[in-house]
Amino acid sequence: MELPHLKDDPHLKLVRPLVEAYLAFWRTGNRHIKSMKLTPSQFDVLVTLGDTHGMTCSELSEQTLVTKGTLTGVLDRLVSKGLVRRETIRGDRRSTRVLLTAKGEASFRKTFAAHIAFLRPFFARALSPQEVDQVCLSLRRLRDSFREPTS
Repeated sequence: MELPHLKDDPHLKLVRPLVEAYLAFWRTGNRHIKSMKLTPSQFDVLVTLGDTHGMTCSELSEQTLVTKGTLTGVLDRLVSKGLVRRETIRGDRRSTRVLLTAKGEASFRKTFAAHIAFLRPFFARALSPQEVDQVCLSLRRLRDSFREPTS
């Protein structure tokens, strides 16, 4: 098989800028999250639980970027900070629902709003609202192309 040349393949040209954009976003966002005294995983859980009636650990691991193996430790630290609580689901003692406490709800509102306000100028400098819609559509299509077929 012949090695493709980057200059000749329009799809390969996308890989490096995509990774560089992700890493720049990740580094900048994580620095801001850490400045609010949260880890990125704690922030992810806090924001995912915000404006919900809680979730099971399985639901949280599906909807966050936190792996199942890491989730327990993240939840333990959020409990110790008084931001979340665990409660056993009535009728199923094996399942636990995780909910924000009043302090957690206040933290969610404060940190999420602050983080969005922090990120917004980066996006606004780079993309118009119309371009945002197009980029979202393109990124979702790209993401979906990597998923396994369900047939």
